[in-house]
Amino acid sequence: MAFYQDIAIDLRKQIIDGVYPKGARLPNQAELAKHYSTSRVTIQKALKSLQIEGLIEGRQGSGSYVKGPESVYDYDASIYGGMTKKLGHLGNLNSKIISFGVTFPSEKDQEKLKIGKNEPIYDIIRLRMLDDEPLAIEYTVMPVLLIPGITEEILKGSIYRYIQEDLHLTFGQSHRRIKADKPDQYDIEHLHCQSDDPVLEIEQTVYLENDQPFEYSQTRHRYDKGDITIVNKSSRHIYQL
Repeated sequence: MAFYQDIAIDLRKQIIDGVYPKGARLPNQAELAKHYSTSRVTIQKALKSLQIEGLIEGRQGSGSYVKGPESVYDYDASIYGGMTKKLGHLGNLNSKIISFGVTFPSEKDQEKLKIGKNEPIYDIIRLRMLDDEPLAIEYTVMPVLLIPGITEEILKGSIYRYIQEDLHLTFGQSHRRIKADKPDQYDIEHLHCQSDDPVLEIEQTVYLENDQPFEYSQTRHRYDKGDITIVNKSSRHIYQL
């Protein structure tokens, strides 16, 4: 990830946390460049990214001002690294394990993960909660041989942190597909959806830097828990989330 994207992430966090509330003026480019020990060009790229997302607006001769977000749950789908990275700074993000086991892949799992029918996979269903409020249900499969050692304790925290910090694997691209759906029984039971509430489903395949897929998942969100934005940057792959 380019440094200007890291700066954009940090500024976004401060906006969502209320350090820079709606209507506030951000520090000028020279101040930000000094703070982040970088150039004004890099700061300009970070601010442009936030402008595209609709979080800030530039005013000629005055600087950059905060416009949003409309909800604290809003996040940029072009940032992957797991829900902990996207939303963990907003409060106590934790997981309830609905089911966890090892099985063999379906034909679709084989296709998405590029594995054979006899290669075992983790089959994981987790309820993600923010400050004890249900936020999303994650249905995830991963190859056991590629991502060894996953335990219930890891599932209660961040799988991605385990993969990066303990297994020392580096993420590559991801492909995401977003669609609306009707709630199923799990949505009604765990997300407290009504039978006629819409649900937002994000189907995702994530790859390591060697282009080997290590995750195929569907994440189902309550419709009223914020928006998901897609920012297409020319230097990145075009996403699904």
